[in-house]
Amino acid sequence: MEEMETKLCGSDKEEAFKRELPYCLGEIDFTASGKKRAKFIRVPSTIHPGIIFEVMLNKWKLPAPNLVVSLEGEEENFQMKPWLRDTLKKGIIKAAQSTGAWIFASALRVGITRHLVQAVRDQALASTSSKVRVIAIGITSLRKIQHREILDNTKNESLVHYQSDDNIQGPLYSLDHNHSHFILVDHITPDEPDGTTKLRLTLEKHISEQRTGCGGTGSIEIPVLCFLVNGGPGALERILSGLENSAPWLILAGSGGTADILAAFMNDSQLIVPEAVEKQFKEKFPAESFLWTDILQWTATIQNIISHHHLLTLHNFEQDGSEELDTVILKALVKACKSHSQDAQEYLDELKLAVAWNRVDIAKSEIFNGDVEWKSCDLEEVMMDALVNDKPEFVKLFIDNGVNISEFLTYSRLQRLYCSISQKCLLYELLLKKHEESKLSLSGLADQQHKEQEICPLFTLSEVSKVLKDFLHDACKGFYQDLRYGGKKKSDKMNTKRLPGPLDMNQKSENPWRDLFVWAVLQNRHKMANYFWAMGQEGVASALAACKILKEMSRLETETKVARIMKEAKYEQLAVELFSECYHNSEERAFTLLVRKNQYWSKTTCLQLATEADAKSFFAHDGVQAFLTKIWWGDMSTSTQILKLICGFWCPFLIYTNLIAFSEEKQSKNEPEPFRELDSLDTERTLFFSKEEDTGNGKLEKQNPSENTAWATFTFSRWKKFWSAPVTVFMGNVIMYFAFLFLFTYVLLLDFKLPPPEGPSPTEIILYFWVFTLVLEEIRQSFYTDEDTNLMKKFKVYVEDNWNKCDMVAIFLFIIGVTCRMLNSTFQAGRTILAIDFMVFTLRLIHIFAIHKQLGPKIIIVERMMKDVFFFLFFLSVWLIAYGVTTQALLHPNDSRVEWIFRRVLYRPYLQIFGQIPLDEIDTSRMHPRNCTFNPLQLLQEDSPSCPNSYANWLVILLLVVFLLVTNVLLMNLLIAMFSYTFQVVQGNADIFWKIQRYNLIVEYHGRPALAPPFIIINHITLVLRRIFNKMEGKKERLERDLSVGLDQKIITWELVQKENYLVSLEQERKESNEERLKATSNKVDNLSKYFSGLKEQEKRFKVIEAQICYCTAVISSVAEVLTKTNLLCNQPAPNIRAVNASTEVPLPERSDREERADQSDADITYIDN
Repeated sequence: MEEMETKLCGSDKEEAFKRELPYCLGEIDFTASGKKRAKFIRVPSTIHPGIIFEVMLNKWKLPAPNLVVSLEGEEENFQMKPWLRDTLKKGIIKAAQSTGAWIFASALRVGITRHLVQAVRDQALASTSSKVRVIAIGITSLRKIQHREILDNTKNESLVHYQSDDNIQGPLYSLDHNHSHFILVDHITPDEPDGTTKLRLTLEKHISEQRTGCGGTGSIEIPVLCFLVNGGPGALERILSGLENSAPWLILAGSGGTADILAAFMNDSQLIVPEAVEKQFKEKFPAESFLWTDILQWTATIQNIISHHHLLTLHNFEQDGSEELDTVILKALVKACKSHSQDAQEYLDELKLAVAWNRVDIAKSEIFNGDVEWKSCDLEEVMMDALVNDKPEFVKLFIDNGVNISEFLTYSRLQRLYCSISQKCLLYELLLKKHEESKLSLSGLADQQHKEQEICPLFTLSEVSKVLKDFLHDACKGFYQDLRYGGKKKSDKMNTKRLPGPLDMNQKSENPWRDLFVWAVLQNRHKMANYFWAMGQEGVASALAACKILKEMSRLETETKVARIMKEAKYEQLAVELFSECYHNSEERAFTLLVRKNQYWSKTTCLQLATEADAKSFFAHDGVQAFLTKIWWGDMSTSTQILKLICGFWCPFLIYTNLIAFSEEKQSKNEPEPFRELDSLDTERTLFFSKEEDTGNGKLEKQNPSENTAWATFTFSRWKKFWSAPVTVFMGNVIMYFAFLFLFTYVLLLDFKLPPPEGPSPTEIILYFWVFTLVLEEIRQSFYTDEDTNLMKKFKVYVEDNWNKCDMVAIFLFIIGVTCRMLNSTFQAGRTILAIDFMVFTLRLIHIFAIHKQLGPKIIIVERMMKDVFFFLFFLSVWLIAYGVTTQALLHPNDSRVEWIFRRVLYRPYLQIFGQIPLDEIDTSRMHPRNCTFNPLQLLQEDSPSCPNSYANWLVILLLVVFLLVTNVLLMNLLIAMFSYTFQVVQGNADIFWKIQRYNLIVEYHGRPALAPPFIIINHITLVLRRIFNKMEGKKERLERDLSVGLDQKIITWELVQKENYLVSLEQERKESNEERLKATSNKVDNLSKYFSGLKEQEKRFKVIEAQICYCTAVISSVAEVLTKTNLLCNQPAPNIRAVNASTEVPLPERSDREERADQSDADITYIDN
């Protein structure tokens, strides 16, 4: 083909058609049109249409269409109605834009085509996107073109300059420069009939047999729709030929011409008789006269056209103006499809078009209306199109109509979804970064990877799991990995550690709803993600995970609008409202929901996910706080007074009395009825105690041989429950920390001995041991955590807490101070460092205020005000240095002592802010005689004070006034305003901030040993011994529990039921909202308008029926009257149906007339009977 295209088109037609190249390509430059050049192809009428289509795709580089609209209409100038002009300008152009359609029209600047291409020109001028453009292709015969000789004498790939003329009245017309492409049809012999129509029909037929699709998947058969607007008598043959090729036609009623004639006969096909056809043609074309032979031929043609009613769609935009043209086009295609078959496969092309055009309403009403039985395998391809193109309504529609998501989503399809993401989104950049890292980590495969890059997908699920790990950390451990070795149970500690391996891409996803939910969240598709969230399990955990992902992505997103959409996503609100629904239904089950390990999120709990996501509103929920209160008090009653707790702390024997109530006794007395089944599965007891504790107590209870054993069990249980409660641990740590500070103060002020051998004293040695136990506790907090995490990550998590940073600084300073105080040369330095260290230890005491509702938020206020102070000091330092350096240069130009320069440049201006202004050193008029000198050598040798310079002293005073004005008035008020704003922001959310602080404090002391430093060394030794000898997990169970399979499934099912109730309430609120009410009212008004517009047509039909009834009544009455008389003769003829209408009364024969006709022959009576 390429060799043929290199040859030239000759001017001699007969020789040109004998050449191997059957066409000639070129460009037309319309002179003075102000338009870009248009491409054209000159072809013979006998050319194969496949060649033209190949040129359009490969040579003209046109995108394959999703639809071809072939416009057929009047080829003469006529007066167009305003609504018809709007339909062409808005409807067709909008349909072409939304569907990616080609528009076939006549290439001439006349008739309906002229108005259409004007709309194309207006759209091209108004459009700002180079991708969204309408492709208008003109097809015409060279015989009809003015200045044909310019186009005849062209060579291949040449440029033609064409001058168009708008004042031509026919029969030749100019080419319309608003077309983007032209197909010019030539004829071999002059006497050959016009083959343009035949070539256009074959081209449309060929295109309808090709396949294309959204994104070039090759899955959609290109639909071709013929659109009739107005039209002359010759359009009937064109319509019939198209119908014989099974092309659907859309007839625009009310546009005039042939379109209105067909519309009239489609309503009542029985009226298609030559007389009626002649009458219609005379009404539509009053200026023309028609032969009777033509009328008979057109009558037969119209009858053949109406017989293809399944391919015809009639639409009147004056009556049905609420529907858009693309809606009407799709309905016409679906109607044509229904006429062929009821098989689901026959509807796939139209369904894919509905997905491409995002017309879910048409899919519901025309395709999924119960006529076709859909299978899951039939909808898999369109399901992928809907997912890739972000069509959540279609995804829901397909799932409701047969798509089995568990069978649909394989790891291969999931990988395809991640490979189809847009290159402009943040996820693409993150995956590309992980992909590059994976390529760099592999060596020796660069060439092979380069060869397979086009075959293999760009991104793999392994790279997706790495991106998720950066966001969710341990919550996505094991995502998209095959764990090949090791036991599946958590308690199976002796098995080999499971190793991640490659996935079987044909394997079905274990949790398809979660995978699709994460995929949608990562692409910032919240409407689709909300649907997947509603369909999946573990709703609270999933919403919190999405909140964490979006908060991390919003920090990385550079586009402001996208980052704002991420921040405005309401997944945290979903988690809070769903948990609220669960909490109102059952408090105990809601508590279980908080601490159960979620199977679909790598055994992380909702509390851990909320902590990662910094979900402040979730922690502020009353249910979460009630659960934390229960954890804070342990097995003691939450209504226990603080005074009773203090009495039990100082007098331990009181815990065995009724002074403090324990929840064990209360639970056995009044246990709620709905939770006995859960309690039988040991859920409530296992929520707050470790497994070892429960098993230990169970053994003691099983033995129970005597009262002594029972008393020992009771004593041990009460003792452990009291001292292991977080509130007791907190109180013990606070009391012992005050004791530690008192000891530290005593050592620094009263018992700080000299270096060895005189010191240190015994109290100082006790202080060292105490700090040693504090160091051990910090090591336990930082490294004695999850075994699967490496030491570096554990240390990073530990350092993230600001109070841990404070502990590290205090311990580091203490070690340096103790080291220095042991040496004579650095004894004083060591004492200074320890004094500073005491201040750090004392500031650490602020942490205990977090439990107080009023003082807790003040900690955050002070922290944020410190940040404000640092910003304020930057502005202040600018004025300090500017004023200090200037005054030093003016007052003491000869003083070069560094210490005095520092004092006068920084220290003295800083004190002047607070009112300490030494006027006797600044103002020369108020200076007193004193021993000072101007000599620089004397200043350095004798260290004498420097005398102020009196030159330009007025400038110094002026600078002082300006400095005090700026610092005391401007900057200080700025600082106060900053403090006020910070206070208002924090105080407005004081309750939320306090509850978050309270949660962190409760979690910290829930995981701490019962004993406080320095006695905590006993717990540390116990932990080490357990790890060495028993090889079992010795750490205290945190706020997480592994439930049995049966109980875990019950909790999941219960949460699903609560989520359904929550979604029902949301839907009810949405329906009752003002916006939905306005939509419902608007729909009702539209329906009423459609109904009233249809009354006109019904009125016409009623008039016809009424006329027929009147005629029948008249005839029957006449017959009845005649038959009542014997020998009755009636010469009155039967009423004529054409003369009867709805408003005409049919006269009956008078009685006297009937008597006069009694002598008529029997033939007359026989006529009446017939």
